[in-house]
Amino acid sequence: MAFDVAGPDAPSIVLVHGWSCHRGHWDAQRDALADEFKVVTVDLAGHGDSSTCRKEWTIEAFGADVQAVVDSLALDDVLLVGHSMGGDVVLEAARRLQGRVHGLVWVDAYSALPHARSAGEVLRVMTPFRKDFRRTTQEFVRRLFHPRADAALVERVALEMSSADPGVALGAMESALTYARGIPDLLSELRLPIAAINPDSSTTDVKSLNSFGIAVALIPGVGHFPMMEDPSAFNRALLGVARQFMQSQYQSDA
Repeated sequence: MAFDVAGPDAPSIVLVHGWSCHRGHWDAQRDALADEFKVVTVDLAGHGDSSTCRKEWTIEAFGADVQAVVDSLALDDVLLVGHSMGGDVVLEAARRLQGRVHGLVWVDAYSALPHARSAGEVLRVMTPFRKDFRRTTQEFVRRLFHPRADAALVERVALEMSSADPGVALGAMESALTYARGIPDLLSELRLPIAAINPDSSTTDVKSLNSFGIAVALIPGVGHFPMMEDPSAFNRALLGVARQFMQSQYQSDA
């Protein structure tokens, strides 16, 4: 497992990337957060600089990756932040790290809940990626950005994600598409404070997320990658959530 660490001893923020991405997508957050928090950025197995020495590319396995990093660093006061598929991963990691995680942040992971897909719907989503992974991924990624996003950033991310190992990427995508079915029950089980930082677009159903106890912060002028499209606005939102979660935890401990 490859990961980077910056900042003081505690509390800790662990940043988990999305599907076919890597820890470098959080570069603009590391310095902004490290004055107040220990910041850990992780490459999930099969991504970035982490190894591909296994056969399971599932949300459960990725959650175990995050648990392994948290264990190796002996972290106790942890806020888990997950972008896109990473939102599923941090839920799974929190299930494994109960008592050590004080809050979760989704970064455009879900725009509404519940979000269950049938087997037929999963098949329809997966088929184009299985037929032509590179081309389908590039077209898919370009659509995820805001129309006014920096063109060089869009093309860089599209190239990176379309260059992923298709075996890893397809396994991870299918797992993420099916994992969503169990999220309402998992949220009820974990009973953790959770916030969603989403683009300010019509796709985000704030009432739906609020009904599951999820606080929502909306950022205008961004697409699916707010931490890279508008780092300043995103960092303000994330710091606000992190401070609130940690302050609430310390008050409850007192």
